[in-house]
Amino acid sequence: MKALKIAERVLFASAAIGTVYSARTGNRKLRLATKPAAVPVLAARVARSRGLAPGEKGLLVTALIAAGAGDHFMGRSDEDGQLIRGATSFGVMQVLYSALLWRRGARPRAATAPPRLAAWAAAAVAMALPKPSPVSSVLSVYGGLLSTTSTLAADPVLAPKAKVSGGMVVPSGDRRTWIAAGALLFSASDLAILIRRDFVTSERVRANLETFVLTSYLASQWLLVEGMTAES
Repeated sequence: MKALKIAERVLFASAAIGTVYSARTGNRKLRLATKPAAVPVLAARVARSRGLAPGEKGLLVTALIAAGAGDHFMGRSDEDGQLIRGATSFGVMQVLYSALLWRRGARPRAATAPPRLAAWAAAAVAMALPKPSPVSSVLSVYGGLLSTTSTLAADPVLAPKAKVSGGMVVPSGDRRTWIAAGALLFSASDLAILIRRDFVTSERVRANLETFVLTSYLASQWLLVEGMTAES
């Protein structure tokens, strides 16, 4: 089992490094070969996990399948149709992540829900201006699903002994505390996609944002999976 764990980490790291390098160099072929490989490694990690109940394992594996579909669609091009398909796939993933967290007792709290809902509302308004579109509508719905996952992930009930600061679970050696950090990083990654798409014209800045998007996305998925598969 230890050898499998090492192999998973090596494969995931290789896919992640290849994906980030492809963003820095603009090598789309390399990105298409490496980014879709990362999530299946995480799905394999979940499949052999002993820290999940059967129902939870099914939710998480299905969520990662949806994430893999999202990677496929969004990696093909930046066209609106691919973005809508990708956002829809990731929306399914967010629903399943939220369902798993809810099963574990996570609930919206006064300290965690308002700032996330405010960020979602601000992003939805920004996307709708100056003219609403099918893309902005889909992304607004997706943003609501993401804010729900992020709110639930921040609930200290998921890591009862964790230190909490400013309503945020502080990451520690307890892998369950990584869930909150992973969800927050996921939100940052998706916000960077919005900024790059709608507000940045400089090619250099866009390339730097793309590197951040992919790095933070892969890190967030790793943290979420590691946190959700941690044993109590």
